[in-house]
Amino acid sequence: MSDSLHEPWLRGIAFNPAAPSDVLIRLVDPASGETGLWMCEGRDLPDAVIDAALHHPAKKIRRALARNRHVDPARLAPLATDPSGLVRGWLAAGPRHFPRRVRPLPDDVIVTLLTARDGGEDGMLTENEISAELDSSRQIPRSFHHSMAASEHPELRIRATRRWQSLTPAQREALLDDPDPEVRQAAQDGSWELDPERVEAQLPSIGSLSKPHTLGTCVLSPALVEQCFTDGTVQPLTWNRHTPADAVARLARHPEAKVRAMVAARPDVGPDLVAELRDDPDAYVRMRARLHPFPRTWAEYGEIRRVLGHGPDCTCPIPEPATDPSPDWFAACAVSEEPVLRRVAASRPGLPAELVATLAQDEDEEVRIRLACHHPLAPPHLLLDVFVTRPAHRPHLLTLPDFPRTGLTHLVDHPDPEVRALAAADPILPVPPVEDPDESVCRAAAANPSLTPEALEALLADPRTAEGAAANPSLPVPRMHALLDRCLSEAAT
Repeated sequence: MSDSLHEPWLRGIAFNPAAPSDVLIRLVDPASGETGLWMCEGRDLPDAVIDAALHHPAKKIRRALARNRHVDPARLAPLATDPSGLVRGWLAAGPRHFPRRVRPLPDDVIVTLLTARDGGEDGMLTENEISAELDSSRQIPRSFHHSMAASEHPELRIRATRRWQSLTPAQREALLDDPDPEVRQAAQDGSWELDPERVEAQLPSIGSLSKPHTLGTCVLSPALVEQCFTDGTVQPLTWNRHTPADAVARLARHPEAKVRAMVAARPDVGPDLVAELRDDPDAYVRMRARLHPFPRTWAEYGEIRRVLGHGPDCTCPIPEPATDPSPDWFAACAVSEEPVLRRVAASRPGLPAELVATLAQDEDEEVRIRLACHHPLAPPHLLLDVFVTRPAHRPHLLTLPDFPRTGLTHLVDHPDPEVRALAAADPILPVPPVEDPDESVCRAAAANPSLTPEALEALLADPRTAEGAAANPSLPVPRMHALLDRCLSEAAT
């Protein structure tokens, strides 16, 4: 067999679901090249392999493990105190390729990363750069954010002051009276968001990228609100819960339809304005106004805003579910005549099974797509249907535990090679299509566990099927070792 097959053999064995620990540990050998890195980052790993990677002398192996989204995050805890700042930084950054749903890190790991006094022995990153990576990684759960204000660590209480508006009045008062002077100062600095005079004074120094956030979240003075109307920068006011009632009324009668639409579903819009907006000449404004009975709270309004205007191919991150709104509110959305509200309900992972069954047959495609991507009880046939019809969602769907892997024979001749590749891996397929014109389909067919070890020998010798055959769980373990012996010994030489 040709030496040119070494790389596909290594890649295949690295991702072979039947490869035992002793086989996989051999792949963290430097002679395996990039394969060990791909394996440590890209698949679930047995405990023995995780331990080997955690204590590996090469920081690039530990760094690859730090970004593994398949391994229980608790197993990665030692990396939070790794000698290398780059390893810590990759752990803080989380899995790459932006998976839609990210598992949170354990609280003790988050505390370690956020309270570190240095960025590691290699001096490649500072502790502040590492914490910034963690902030943007979506690995900090809401529960941790809520607990920071009462943390024993002053550093975390200071961080709590940066989320001033999410704190309760009692938490704000406690931070303003904190025994630590640095925490008190941070609380005083953070309280500007609710002081209209300080907001007005600070706005000129805020960068242009941050101004919409400030105008959309802070308490604004009458002069600043008027300035927004004069400058034509009123859009952030439409979602600012602090916008005064007279300004909300002006926004509801704004000449631009997109502004009227943004304000139409606010929970604080009065009945007279709602009646006007329901008769608006613009259809989208009228639709938003029809939603008005539902957002009775700002949390409910936020759920609607999160869904509006995204489209069927939206691959936005899937956030951790909040405790508010109530389950009853989502249930009411699920039976609404408005498709937007049913999409909101379909995005809620805690929706009851009977409503899931109903929404799985909804006439609105976006409802069905959102249900497939968000709800753990979405039926397998719906997951498969969305996979076939909406390629944008395929990477996420393939990570779901209930995604169907069998019963796919009817797709083996599908015009889309990505769909054929899925069907080619079906273990009950009578004859895996190892001669398909598309190489990815051949590779998937060669990995089909229905193939015998004898059949795999010919496939191992073919460049189109070598990687798939090496990844086949029917490949005997002694044969895996024999292939590694050849690849690694010759690479070392």
